[in-house]
Amino acid sequence: MYNFYAYLARMRYIERWSLMRNSSKENILEHSAEVAMIAHALALIGGKFYGTEANPDRVAVIALFHETSEVITGDLPTPVKYYNPQIKGAYKQLEHIANLKLLGMLPDDMAHEMSSVIEPDTSSYEYRLVKAADKLSAYVKCIEELKSGNSEFAKAIKAIEADLNGLALPEVEYFRKHFIPAYRLTLDELD
Repeated sequence: MYNFYAYLARMRYIERWSLMRNSSKENILEHSAEVAMIAHALALIGGKFYGTEANPDRVAVIALFHETSEVITGDLPTPVKYYNPQIKGAYKQLEHIANLKLLGMLPDDMAHEMSSVIEPDTSSYEYRLVKAADKLSAYVKCIEELKSGNSEFAKAIKAIEADLNGLALPEVEYFRKHFIPAYRLTLDELD
């Protein structure tokens, strides 16, 4: 018996934004699906408009599994996770140990294949797209919270905008210009 997928199904119980008052809760399973959709879009945009060569399907799968370690570690809030280099390094090590534990819940042949998805090359273009999609997902969350009248996310959106501006990925700028404005619309306006 292998516990990998049953364990990952519990991602729905890990809530994000735990230090913030939320008008709408978000768990890491929902978040991972959104990041996968955005990452897939970024890879498509890169290939169609900027001549890059990331496989959109692989990028989406990496994004789908990018938070798997948090089913063991929980979601550590960003201000805590990046408080100083020692905490950041220790947390990265903890994530790695959690990922190894999860990979041990698969048959060996599957674990070998999944290791490059759960722990991708962090210097790769694919990984950069996933990290960018992760930031865009957080940006969308801020937009949604602010639309709901929750000013708790006013400072967060500014910090995330600054991060997005520093990414130097034309795919991200394309997504922000052509897709982000729609997130500010109501359902009737989307129709």
